[in-house]
Parts: sequence; C-alpha cells; structure tokens
Amino acid sequence: MSENLINYTDDMFEALDESEKNSEFIAMESKTFFQDAWSKFRKNKMAVAGLIFIVIMIIGSILVPMFSQFGYEEQNISARNLLPSLAHPFGTDKLGRDIFTRIFYGGRVSLSIGFATAFINLIIGIIYGGISGYIGGKLDMFMMRIVDIIYSVPTLLYVVLILMIFGNTLGSMMFAICLTSWVGMARQVRAQIMSLKEMEFSLAARVIGASDMRILLKHLVINAIGPIIVSLTMMVPSAIFMESSLSYVGIGLDPTIPSWGKLANDCRSLVFTYPVQIIWPMLAISLTCLSLNFIGDGLADAFDINRR
Repeated sequence: MSENLINYTDDMFEALDESEKNSEFIAMESKTFFQDAWSKFRKNKMAVAGLIFIVIMIIGSILVPMFSQFGYEEQNISARNLLPSLAHPFGTDKLGRDIFTRIFYGGRVSLSIGFATAFINLIIGIIYGGISGYIGGKLDMFMMRIVDIIYSVPTLLYVVLILMIFGNTLGSMMFAICLTSWVGMARQVRAQIMSLKEMEFSLAARVIGASDMRILLKHLVINAIGPIIVSLTMMVPSAIFMESSLSYVGIGLDPTIPSWGKLANDCRSLVFTYPVQIIWPMLAISLTCLSLNFIGDGLADAFDINRR
C-alpha cells in the first residue's frame, strides 16, 4: 500500500530544472533613502532642468571672469551701449564694459550671498530648533518667545539698520539677512523634532543608553533631513532676491561690488533707450530663483514619505 502511494506521488510531482527554479522570483534592488530620493528627483524634469541651470551658473561664475578677454571693470568709451555681438554676447553698458563678463562676475556675489546665508541659517536653525524641540517645557516656551519677537519686526528694517551701522559690505549684507532668516528654519526643525522624539526608534535609543546629543543628531535630525533640505533650497532664492532688491533701489551693497541687483540698478537710467541692458541681470535673477524653486519642489516630492 505504501509503495503504491509513493509511486503515485512520484508520478504527480517531479523536480524542476535549475533554469526554472528562479523563473518566478521577483527581486527589487536595495536602495538607501537618499538613493531612492535621487531616483525620484531625476524623474522630475523641471527640477533636473533647474539643477542643470544652477550648475551652469556656478561654473560660469567661476570660469568666465577668469578666462574672459574683458575685465569686469575694463572700460572702453568707444564701445559704449553696443548691442549683443560675437565679441560681446550681451553687449556693453554705458561705460563700454562687457555685460557678459559682469553678469557672471555678479553671479559670484549673488550666489555666494544666497548659498552662504542659507548654510548659516541651516546651522543656526538646526541647533536652536533642535534644542528647543528636544528639551521642551519652559525652555522651549522661552526660546520660541524670542523667535516670535524677532519674527514680529520687519526683516527689511533689520537689514537697513545693519547696513547703515556696519556699511554696505558683503559681510554686513550676509549678517543682515541671516539675522532674521533663521527663525523659519528653527520653527520647522522644532516641529519635526517634537514629532519624532516620541516615536519608537527614539525611545529605543534612549532605553539602550544613548546620550541626548546622539539621539538628537544621529536619530532625530537625520530623520528630519528631507524637509530641512527642502527649506534650505527655498532660502537661497529668498536671500538672492533680498540682496538684489536692496541693491536695485540703491541701499544694498557698495557700488564697487557688481552684484546682479547693482547691475540692474546701473541700467535703470537707460531702460527706455537701451532696454536690452537691463534684461540680462533681470533674467539672471529670475531664472536662478525659478530654478531653485523647481529644485525645491523636486526635493519635496522626492523626500515625501507619503508618496513612497
């Protein structure tokens, strides 16, 4: 009886070939959090285009003034107000200076202000907001009231007062913008830390004896890095636009520092006679801010956990 059953079982089942064993096996490539975010970011064409434009502007701001045959202050009175040509791709200004070289040299100033102030705001915001959100209680209430007081005063007032006291230098402009811009980052970091510190991984790290500093930096801040990076990309165009606006109305950087706002201010008197001159600095400001906003939107989608 048992032998018949074994033979019957052998007739029903037979061993698969080695080539067929994995034919229906489905495997996904293992990716880290940032690798997954990068793959999603690349699918956003506008964000990728914005990133390419920013990279071109950064490289151009470094290389063009170094290799251009015209200096950013070099004047040629016989070549004033020329239209775009092969020799001068963007034309010349009222003093015969090459606008193409000056635009990219101004990019050094404007982009430096944007990225430097955003990085400083990032550091201050993470430290201030992280401590406030992690410790909580009366310290959190006290620190947030300071933020409310700073936030209640118009940013433009701070900037104008700082520039009047310390002068229209590059350092004073960065200091003036950073004086109030960090409060938004601090608020967002605080909100993220307060929501993450009660989650299981944070409680588990505390149970096994991890220090508060390690929990804050290694666990909480790292897990909140997505929204923080998105906010960081939004700070850069805000700083560039702030500096450009102040320089355009004449209360920004020193006239000897050719930022994009200062270049637009120089062309303001010729807007009706040679309007093409003011187009170039305005395009540089607008396209840079627009590209950074596209990058921010792409990062927001890439780091959005709910869309994974």
